[in-house]
Amino acid sequence: MTGLVFTTAEEADDFLQSVHSMRAERLSEGDVLSLGPAVVSILGVGKIKATLNTERLLRAHDLDRVLHVGTCMALSDAVDVGTLVGASFVLEGDRVHLDAPTYPRMPLECPFETDTTGTVVTQDHDIGDTQDRSYWQRIGDVSDTSGYAVAYVAAQHGVPCHVVKVVTSQAGVDSDSFLEDRSAAHARIASFLQQDVFADDIQA
Repeated sequence: MTGLVFTTAEEADDFLQSVHSMRAERLSEGDVLSLGPAVVSILGVGKIKATLNTERLLRAHDLDRVLHVGTCMALSDAVDVGTLVGASFVLEGDRVHLDAPTYPRMPLECPFETDTTGTVVTQDHDIGDTQDRSYWQRIGDVSDTSGYAVAYVAAQHGVPCHVVKVVTSQAGVDSDSFLEDRSAAHARIASFLQQDVFADDIQA
């Protein structure tokens, strides 16, 4: 069985409407919905919520794998908005205030067809000025708020984890189409899950 985890209910909405005729807003953070070959959970924003709710999910269910899907921000214009990114590495990225910061890095497999693969940097803090962005661009491709936490907890339980994200914005770039880009990303997530992950396993 797959543990399918989203950071927010909004990210899950299109998928749940298409396969379960419900809106994801009916799921609260930490709730679990059974969909046959998968259990779906909403983690909440940030590494603490992602850690706690992934831990609860794995304690309550005997899972073969965890699949974390959602949206992310590109760290440079080398990754276009709308790109489906499969994580080959996840990086913990909130140690910037240490004198000699080190960033734990975990390799991940991506068994799905995605537009590209890359390193996901998980951060609770905002990326600041141009110098800050340039620093992160050298060690990561996209940034999110939960991927590393999900992968770390799954690894502690010996459960394989895959992280797939859709880019909704680029660091330091203001966009007039952000809402449209985010909506398109949610639709891309739903299509990816239906066509590439579960196929005929989950019926509408």
